Amino acid sequence: MRFSLPMPRRSRHPLIRALSLLVGLAVVGILLVFGLVVASVLLVGGALVFALRQWSRKRSAVSPVGTRSHKPEVIEGEFVVLQRTHHVAH
Repeated sequence: MRFSLPMPRRSRHPLIRALSLLVGLAVVGILLVFGLVVASVLLVGGALVFALRQWSRKRSAVSPVGTRSHKPEVIEGEFVVLQRTHHVAH
């Protein structure tokens, strides 16, 4: 099933054609400006969120000199060493 719209009639009057062209260009321009504003707001907002996260991460990583404690990065526990044996398949 095919769906087709009737072709819109274009006016033959040159002034109406020029005005419709200007209105179309104005609508496209407004949409372009609106899109650029939205994109710039998202870009600046993302940059601010990234900068604030980096800034807070650096501040939390730096602690006063007297309160710094050394935490070794060693896992403590009991371990069993398994011997690897090589069996030859017949």
